[in-house]
Amino acid sequence: MTDPHLNHVTHPLVQHKLTLMRDKNTSTALFRQLLREISQLLAYEVTRGLPMTTKQIDTPMQPMEAPVLDGKKLALVSILRAGNGLLDGVLELIPSARVGFVGLYRDEETLQPVQYYFKVPTEMADRLVIAVDPMLATGNSSVAAIDLLKKAGAKNIRFLCLLASPEGIARMQEAHPDVPIVTAAVDSHLNEEGYIVPGLGDAGDRMFGTK
Repeated sequence: MTDPHLNHVTHPLVQHKLTLMRDKNTSTALFRQLLREISQLLAYEVTRGLPMTTKQIDTPMQPMEAPVLDGKKLALVSILRAGNGLLDGVLELIPSARVGFVGLYRDEETLQPVQYYFKVPTEMADRLVIAVDPMLATGNSSVAAIDLLKKAGAKNIRFLCLLASPEGIARMQEAHPDVPIVTAAVDSHLNEEGYIVPGLGDAGDRMFGTK
């Protein structure tokens, strides 16, 4: 795909770790560790192009104008529950970021999202907002989450996921063409239950050891 709003990260380390995560024999502990590691690698891509300014500092050698991030601290928003796995890794790189949560679960009959929680930082209009969820499957939950973020005032939003389906990408781009998507893989398709194929199963279950 060549859409400028879709960034498919093909870095060798990302792809290697993703393969280990796909393996059904990978333990819960290792799955969580890999998710944290891969989220940090993906964080480099989703934060590319952040606005910069300079500040005066003193190095051991001399004073200098050094580059620093500009503007308000960005906001990381986890789409619960599986989004917390990506959130943890990104927060290690950007510990000063503000954090929000969108609680959505998928009705297994209709495949539509049901909201049960929403809490985000203030002044969303002035922040870069990065929404994180490992799976962009049907796209229904992701679209609903972005809808809520925009209602809260967010104007500059990026979406970070581990896996995406062509159907989910199309759904997101139709509903929110202004929201760039960063993903480690674009898989083949969705099955009848709305799961990504070949995928890696249910990310939340594999992360938390639940069924």
